[in-house]
Amino acid sequence: MNSREIIKQAEKELKEQFEIIDEIRDYNQEKVLKAFIENKVAPEHFYTVSGYGHDDMGREVLDKVFADIFKAEKAIARIHFASGTHTLACVLFGNLRPNDKLLSVVGAPYDTMQEVIGTMGDNDTKEDSLIAHGVIYDEVPLKNDDVDLEGIENAVDESVKMVLIQRSKGYSTRKSLTVDTIGKICEIVKKKNPNCICFVDNCYGEFVEDKEPIEVGADIIAGSLIKNPGGGIVEAGGYIAGKARYVDKSANRLTAPGIGSEGGAMFNQHRLIFQGLFMAPSVVSDAVKGAVLASKVFDEIGFDSTPKYYEKRTDIIQNITFGSPEPLEQFCRTIQSLSPVNGYVTPIPEYIPGYEDKVIMAGGTFIEGSTIELSADGPMRPPYVAYMQGGLNYAHIKIALTKILDKVKI
Repeated sequence: MNSREIIKQAEKELKEQFEIIDEIRDYNQEKVLKAFIENKVAPEHFYTVSGYGHDDMGREVLDKVFADIFKAEKAIARIHFASGTHTLACVLFGNLRPNDKLLSVVGAPYDTMQEVIGTMGDNDTKEDSLIAHGVIYDEVPLKNDDVDLEGIENAVDESVKMVLIQRSKGYSTRKSLTVDTIGKICEIVKKKNPNCICFVDNCYGEFVEDKEPIEVGADIIAGSLIKNPGGGIVEAGGYIAGKARYVDKSANRLTAPGIGSEGGAMFNQHRLIFQGLFMAPSVVSDAVKGAVLASKVFDEIGFDSTPKYYEKRTDIIQNITFGSPEPLEQFCRTIQSLSPVNGYVTPIPEYIPGYEDKVIMAGGTFIEGSTIELSADGPMRPPYVAYMQGGLNYAHIKIALTKILDKVKI
């Protein structure tokens, strides 16, 4: 069969999986629509204020919409977050004090978070880390490349102030955590220490399932607006949602005590954030369909790819393990060549702030670094895994996969 025939046959065999994804999309779209209607979103909420950003009605309503969608007491959605890592760092620095203990329950977090914590990075970076500020840090190692629930139960005690639960796999080969698994972790943690804060890094997971971590016991979650919840059109920012006292402390870290979530001009970005959020369930759905199709296709041609096409999805990321650097580089260059922006550019491995190893990144995206747009990247270290994610529409992902199959010479 040629590449188009392989894609067409794969789509036929994926009909049941695609129907499930459509059902989740419809549920999440209705949930988002309900939040917009109940909070009376109106054109006046798209207007902006300048200077200190006081009395911003749009910002206030936007926060309420995010809170309702994620079933939280309070939320903040701000363009002032420079990245997902910055958003997560505000939660950590806002809620942890010297001698508090932070426990990562899914092994080591991804590279940029290790620099925030202080387990990686140069001396200057480590001087500004959580550990340098007196926070005690520990990890529960993975067991057979998966979360160790028994190990978590043994590690959590009264000394643990916060557990960090990274939903997506990051640059690792472990399984991403389903919301049900996050619920089990929260249940174990609260049983051992009811006062421990369960903090979920929700990046890449929003709207992939029909519920979010706060609904299963998480106290606070955070993510990036240039990933899932931005719908591919939000230009920058992040969000935090959860119990009001933890969100307030995080906001104080973003701005300053006494200002918190009450200040900060939004530079005429309200409408984009509202609109991106409204579009997000459909955009995420197409990205998940594309990931499932990629999994099926890679499986058909003999690549080691995870998760498998028949497994439950909890994020938008597809792993393809190459085992050596050359095919990883070639794959990323192919993705780049099929991008709507900078399709003529050839990506090369390079050191990037926050990462210990060289990283190759393919992403001809409308928003720089947007990973809800079709992109692929991977650290130049064994086992040389490409992390493919995103896609603003299913058709683009399908075209890219067809061209990749042509290059593989099936």
